[in-house]
Amino acid sequence: MRLDLAGGWTDVAPFSTDEGGAVVSAAIDLHVSATVTPGGERYRLEAADLGERLDTDSIVSDGHLSLHKAALRRGGLGPCRLRTISNAPAGSGLGSSGALGVTLVAAIDAARTIERAAEETAEEAWQVEAVDAQLAGGRQDQYAAALGGFNHFHFTAERVRVEPIVLDPGFADQLATSMILCYTGASRISSHMIARVMEGYASKDDRITGALRGLASLAAPMATALRAEDMDGIGRLLTENWRFQMALDPGMRTAEMARLEDAMKRAGSMGGKAAGAGAGGCMFFVCSDPEAAGRAAREAGAHVIPCNWASEGVHSWRE
Repeated sequence: MRLDLAGGWTDVAPFSTDEGGAVVSAAIDLHVSATVTPGGERYRLEAADLGERLDTDSIVSDGHLSLHKAALRRGGLGPCRLRTISNAPAGSGLGSSGALGVTLVAAIDAARTIERAAEETAEEAWQVEAVDAQLAGGRQDQYAAALGGFNHFHFTAERVRVEPIVLDPGFADQLATSMILCYTGASRISSHMIARVMEGYASKDDRITGALRGLASLAAPMATALRAEDMDGIGRLLTENWRFQMALDPGMRTAEMARLEDAMKRAGSMGGKAAGAGAGGCMFFVCSDPEAAGRAAREAGAHVIPCNWASEGVHSWRE
């Protein structure tokens, strides 16, 4: 999964295709895994973390385990046992559905002995989610999950250009220690808000258009701040990103998020923002005193998740 450090939302069409989106993200050590066992007479599907199971003859979309079914339809795999599990909270804003799509594509490819480049896996996973499952969203989550590491993504109508960001290991460790990742305990369904915001952009809403352009403008400075090991600059850019993000939709910041943000400011946060679409889920903050900030987050009712970077993306194997 990933933290979207700057530019989130701008990877979503029609903004990305009309004006070009830009996102800086960092893969984190939270995962979705999948196991596929081909054969049998029926599809036996399970999302273990959600407690959902299906034993069915049909993988027609009906609102139950939609991504699992869409991946199987698109992948052309017959009856099988397919089990997935995620170790991130539901609705976290950490790109879990994108990571799930990447995992499903990679697992089904392994079962069919198909090999793809990481970027091709990401693109296929986006097709599964946005086209086959018809869930609104951009491409950053799939590319972050497939590639791992820190990346500056550029999104246009024609292609996704990937610019890796290589950090000194010592600074990467310092950044991970300083990053307080908090789950607010309130999840949300990002596809609904994404659709609402992009409809506003398509109708030329000045507020939404200006906010999206502002978000896109922060990706390059964030990449520069990371390479320069500028912790203050990273914090400031996170806060600027959050201001633009809140301008997209009145429901962007929940009451739980507002309480957490206030507590982190009092604890000396250098800056922070919501992960992903917002409106609940996770927030993350760069803090000069991580121990004090972690205590403040817990006292505000948040669950603090350890932040560890993931240098590698998706991988698969056959038994």
